[in-house]
Amino acid sequence: MADNQLFDPRVMRLFDGYVHGKISRREFLSSTARITASATAAAAILAALSPDYALAQQISPDDKSISTSYKKYASPKGAGVMRGYFARPAVVQHKLHCVVVIHENRGLNPYIEDVVRRLAVAGFIGFAPDALTPLGGYPGNDDEGRTMQRQRDRDEMVEDFVAAVGFLQKHPDCSGKVGSVGFCFGGAMSMRLAVRLPDLGAAVAYYGRHPDSADAAAINAPLMLHHGALDERVNASWPAFAKALDAAKVRYENFEYANADHGFHNDTTPRFDEAAAAESWRRSIEFFTRHLELEG
Repeated sequence: MADNQLFDPRVMRLFDGYVHGKISRREFLSSTARITASATAAAAILAALSPDYALAQQISPDDKSISTSYKKYASPKGAGVMRGYFARPAVVQHKLHCVVVIHENRGLNPYIEDVVRRLAVAGFIGFAPDALTPLGGYPGNDDEGRTMQRQRDRDEMVEDFVAAVGFLQKHPDCSGKVGSVGFCFGGAMSMRLAVRLPDLGAAVAYYGRHPDSADAAAINAPLMLHHGALDERVNASWPAFAKALDAAKVRYENFEYANADHGFHNDTTPRFDEAAAAESWRRSIEFFTRHLELEG
């Protein structure tokens, strides 16, 4: 299979539609087969674009500099009891600032757990709730995870992530200052938390669907947004939302990465853009350090 087939813009648009529930697996394969003139090539493309979580190990779970665990927390207005992945520096000499990590539309997979560990290595407490907790948790593969997440009520999931912020604020190792970062669905949810919570310390959104322009005035937290230049679907709503942010005098920073597509931070798929991922993450850590006033 040639790379030009794998990264054909038509194929990538179909894949984006597939992973976001706009078309079925069968529709992706049949449409891609028409482009490539081969059902075999279409199946190979889908396999190549699907995540390889063996790659999601920038920080080992056994890294001695951090401590990791799974924790439950109460979400009385959401699902009741939720579960998430927690990581902090192994040695805590003072209270730490915290970041809620919000996964894509498929549950708490190994890539997101690795992002939590990256935050811990940077000196934060990271915590990633699994929105699939009420359904048994992330099932071990993204296809089933996407199907399961579509079964959850979106407003209830908002309450689950709001409760996660409160859980961290009350954690004995937390300074009380909490930010959020999310990817795709999680990027949209990170911005939703900024709309909902006036005391959120900072919010970072990677290629997430933007809130309604009318919601911009409710945002108090500083925002950082990361967009891939090739991500036409998400980027289409950015000009209107940026105008609303400007009108509401919201503090924000927006970065667009040339030749990067939706999902460019996820290092387990071919859409990963190493340069954009590294630069955006450096900016995100600096943003949290600045706005959450990380000590030490």
